[in-house]
Amino acid sequence: MKVEGFVADGYEGVRQVFQQLVDDGRETGAGVSVWRAGREVVRLSGGWADAGRSRPWRADTLVMPYSLSKAFVTLAALVAVRDGALALDEPIAGYWPEYGARGKESTTLRHVLTHRAGQPRFPAEAAGLDLLDDAALRESLVRAAPEYVPGTSLGEHALTYGHLVDGVLRAAAGTTLGEMFNEVVRPALALDAWFGVPDDALERIAELEYADPEWPRRLHAAPWLQIPAGALDTGRTNSRAWRQAVFGAVNLHTSATSTAEFFSRLAVDDSPVRALLGPDLHAELLASQVTDFDEVFGTRITWTLGFVRDRGKIAKGGIGGSAAWWSLKHHHACAYLTRRLDDHSRAAQIAAALGDDLTVVGED
Repeated sequence: MKVEGFVADGYEGVRQVFQQLVDDGRETGAGVSVWRAGREVVRLSGGWADAGRSRPWRADTLVMPYSLSKAFVTLAALVAVRDGALALDEPIAGYWPEYGARGKESTTLRHVLTHRAGQPRFPAEAAGLDLLDDAALRESLVRAAPEYVPGTSLGEHALTYGHLVDGVLRAAAGTTLGEMFNEVVRPALALDAWFGVPDDALERIAELEYADPEWPRRLHAAPWLQIPAGALDTGRTNSRAWRQAVFGAVNLHTSATSTAEFFSRLAVDDSPVRALLGPDLHAELLASQVTDFDEVFGTRITWTLGFVRDRGKIAKGGIGGSAAWWSLKHHHACAYLTRRLDDHSRAAQIAAALGDDLTVVGED
């Protein structure tokens, strides 16, 4: 199948790599977008948007990129900080009293946003809960003790991140994560991205599929993704109910073009994110906050408030192979969004064609 779209002069290598991924069968449906100096210089679509291979991937195809979603959860939380409803370093219990129990009394929003709140997974008692029972899942986090003293260790809050932010937004700002993102963040940044996809955009969503049926069991992060059951079950994640729900840690639905444009404008002086948050919070968002061994990633990593950062990039990826980044070296942004759940080697090859390296390296 021929890859569709365009590349500007000097970016032909990106098309060649992407076409080879499609030709080799390593990619069955994905979009690639690269932005530089305020314009899109690569927009490519390859493969299909559905398992039945009846809908070609298009430039406006939406897909769920798993943990790449977390960067946008962070923005919703920081809008509440901007408005004075929350503070980064005040105990969450001051806003959400029920949460401040069993060792969580001093947990702050900064701990949550940098994956140091000690709740990298839902507790065992949540094993019988439905994946979409928001209230019960939030309550399970309220009742649970942290796995370590907040602020003393590091591990990406794989499925809990959005529920923690949603809980504190409800308590402190009288709004939900979905409302804050869809009504404030999304229009301010002109994003083609949704927590809870509206009816008129459902037809644009790509169906997720496994590259290998054993893929979910081979993941290093598998122990943090098992409760509640279903986050890696394509029968659930391809359902209308899931697509129209808000499960902030993983279920944003977005396009490659919109994601790459967002990253391209993330760190520049006239950034719309800077306009949204103000200069101080914008600087906080991008600054390195903690460098340590991340138990969920299984490697040493540097977190900002919501992004991974090293000397070469500001980035965020999602389990299954989607990734987006701003190149600090080359001053371009790229998004590789895929429906074929596998490792990140495909995005890494696209990055290499751009002179970038997606290897996660903690800043020292």
